[in-house]
Parts: sequence; C-alpha cells; structure tokens
Amino acid sequence: MSDPLQALLDSALKANSFPPTSRYYNVKTASLLTADGTMLVYLRRRFVPGSERFTVVQQHRVSAGERLDHLGATYLGDPEQYWRLCDANDAVRPDELTDTLNRAIDIALPEGTTGVPGA
Repeated sequence: MSDPLQALLDSALKANSFPPTSRYYNVKTASLLTADGTMLVYLRRRFVPGSERFTVVQQHRVSAGERLDHLGATYLGDPEQYWRLCDANDAVRPDELTDTLNRAIDIALPEGTTGVPGA
C-alpha cells in the first residue's frame, strides 16, 4: 500500500511549471515542511553554465543607452531571453554586460547546441 503523504510529495516534486524558454525550466524543486505543518515547495539553486558550453556565432559591441532586453529581442527574437546572453558571457548580474561602452558581448547558440561559429 502506498503512503499518501509520499504520493503527495512525489507529485509536488516533479517537473516545475516553467515554460521551456525559461532559465528555470530544468531546475528541480524541493520541499520543506515547516513547524506548523505547512509544506513549502521551492526551486533548487540554478547554477550558471560556463561560457565554454556555448557556441558563439557573433559579437555585439555595446553602444550608449543599450539595454539587454533589446539585445535579446534583436539577436534572440525575444526580450525575455536576455538571460541567455548573460549565461554565454559568464555574467551573474545582467547590467554588467551593458555597463561598459564598446564591450564585446558574445551572441551564442543555446547551451549545448553546436554549430559553425561566425556562420
């Protein structure tokens, strides 16, 4: 016979509800039972992948007033994908990518995708 509490926990800990385009899509969930019996479900830590896991296809030089969401829209087709630019450039703080004028930002394929650099 199955334990009902374990069945509830197992169902709560399965895949999260983030869309495939979210940086949290593959992040596992965990749970914590508080002293008052409340079950808190939370995301485990997301580790930023190293830039060596990306194939760079071009670079962009930062101009005055540029924003990362605009670069995401321009190069990735979606402003909410700015986090992919951060990952490909080892940036934990998004603003650091556009803080320095003329900085080169790598534009890369999605993590783990191979291709021809500069194509």
